[in-house]
Amino acid sequence: MLYKISVIVPVYNVESYLRKCLDSLVQQTLKEIEIITVNDGSTDNSQAIIDEYSAKYPQIKPIIKDNGGLSDARNTGILHAEGEYVAFVDSDDWVKKEMMEEMYALAKKHSAEIVFCNLQNIDETGRVFRHFPQLPQLPEKIMLNEDFTVFGEMECFACNKIFKRELFDTIKFPKGLHFEDVATIPRLFLKANIVAKTDKYFYQYFKRTGSITRNYTSKGSDMFKAIELVKNDFIKSPYKKYIQDWEKFVIFQGVYCFLAYYAYVKKTDVKKQMFQQLKFLTESEGISKRNILEYTRHNKNYLLSLTMKKIVYYLIQIIKI
Repeated sequence: MLYKISVIVPVYNVESYLRKCLDSLVQQTLKEIEIITVNDGSTDNSQAIIDEYSAKYPQIKPIIKDNGGLSDARNTGILHAEGEYVAFVDSDDWVKKEMMEEMYALAKKHSAEIVFCNLQNIDETGRVFRHFPQLPQLPEKIMLNEDFTVFGEMECFACNKIFKRELFDTIKFPKGLHFEDVATIPRLFLKANIVAKTDKYFYQYFKRTGSITRNYTSKGSDMFKAIELVKNDFIKSPYKKYIQDWEKFVIFQGVYCFLAYYAYVKKTDVKKQMFQQLKFLTESEGISKRNILEYTRHNKNYLLSLTMKKIVYYLIQIIKI
C-alpha cells in the first residue's frame, strides 16, 4: 500500500494510556496510514499492548529500541516512515478520527508541505479545560513568501501537524536537547513554501490530574540553544528578510515561553545563571523591554491577553531584563 501519512508514536511507560491513543489511530477515517510505534525502552507493559494491537491491525508497525529519549524515538520513526506525510502523536494523547483525512485533504488541496490544526487540553474525566487556537486570524492557505506571520506567532508543537516527509531529509530532532520541538519545527517551516491550517480541535492533549510535578532544572537554558539552531537556518533561508517575524519568534519563545518555564525553577543559583542567559539573548538580538511589552499575537497584545497573575509575573521579570 502507498501510505498517505505515517503516524509516529513514541512510547515510554504509558501502559495506562496507550490503548486510548492507539484506538484513536486505528479508527482514523483515512485508511492509507501506517502507525509506527517506537518503544523507547519501556519497562512496563506497553510492549504487550503494542503486540496485541499490531497482531490485530496490520497498519501498525512496531519498533523496539533502547531508551534514547523523545527526539531519538521520533527520528527512529522517521527513518522507517514510508508515507507521503509524517505526523507525530504522543502516546498518552489521542486524536479525533477525522484528523488525518481532513488534514491530508488540505495538504493536497493547497499543495502544502505542512498542515496544522488546533489543540485542546483534556483531563482524565474527558473534560476540555484549555484551548490552544493556532493562528486563528490567518486564512486556510498561507503562502509563506507573502505572509510569514506564522513564524513569529506559532506554538512549536510537533503533534498537531502533518509534514511532507522530505522536509526531514536534512533535519532531525536534536537528541538530548530540552525544547526539541522549538529547535525543529520552525526549521521545517523555513524549508516550506505553502502551509495550510484548520481551526478544528483535532488534537486532544492529555493532562493527568494529580500527576507528579515536573522537574524544572537548568535544562531550561536549552531554549537558547534551540533558538540558536533555528537562527542558523533562518539566516540562510529565503525568509531571512522577515526580520520583524524573527524578532517576534525570539520574543515569544526566548522570553515568554522561557519565563513560563523559569517560574518553576527552584534553585536560586540556577535561576540567576538562566536569567543572565536571557539578558544576553535580548541584548544580542537588540530586543528592548518595549519590544517585549508590545509583542502581538493573533492581532492582540500578548501580555494583556493573559490573566492578571501572569501579567504581574511577566512585568516583574521584564523590568529586570
